[in-house]
Amino acid sequence: MDFSTIWLFVIAAATVLIIPGPAVLYIMARSIEQGKKAGLVSVLGVSLGGSVHVLAGAIGVSAILMTSETAFSIVKYLGAAYLIYLGCKTLFSRPDKTTSEIPKAPSQKLLKIFYQSALVEIMNPKTALYFLAFFPQFISPSAGSVPVQFLLLGTIFLVLAFICDGLYAVLAASISKRILGSKVSSKLQSRITSYLYIVLGVICAFASPSKI
Repeated sequence: MDFSTIWLFVIAAATVLIIPGPAVLYIMARSIEQGKKAGLVSVLGVSLGGSVHVLAGAIGVSAILMTSETAFSIVKYLGAAYLIYLGCKTLFSRPDKTTSEIPKAPSQKLLKIFYQSALVEIMNPKTALYFLAFFPQFISPSAGSVPVQFLLLGTIFLVLAFICDGLYAVLAASISKRILGSKVSSKLQSRITSYLYIVLGVICAFASPSKI
């Protein structure tokens, strides 16, 4: 794989990542709900989930999701149900008595946020299908091992996604910090976060192999 192909991939991937997708909306929801630290931990979790899809794509496991309607449906609905669960949990949870500050995730809960974020990304079949549709456009069998090329492109994509998602997390936390400070804004924040989770769940529920 030559450098011109890699740079073309970088430009294409960066263009795609600038547009907020389900993962970005999830990360922003976390940042709004629990602050910048929780948002950045979510970025790490999503990156781990993305790496699982890259590895799966490299060894051909993701192809099963493309050809098996049953496998796709199982992963799709599990992911959708989990996101909707998070949304409903946030929507119906009681707000903290102190509303003058952004509710921060306690340090002992950051690991839980990390695992939740990774699980959400792993259970999103559209990520696997997107990788299978996007990466082959820059892979050439004559350039060497296809799995190695897939892994290389996946690593580049994950690094770019990490940077982009991190910026979105910081931006969301910053905006949230500016609008918080009253019971009304706290309730609004909670509703926005919960609705984001639910919308993401619906998006996953209606995902299909033909709609990447």
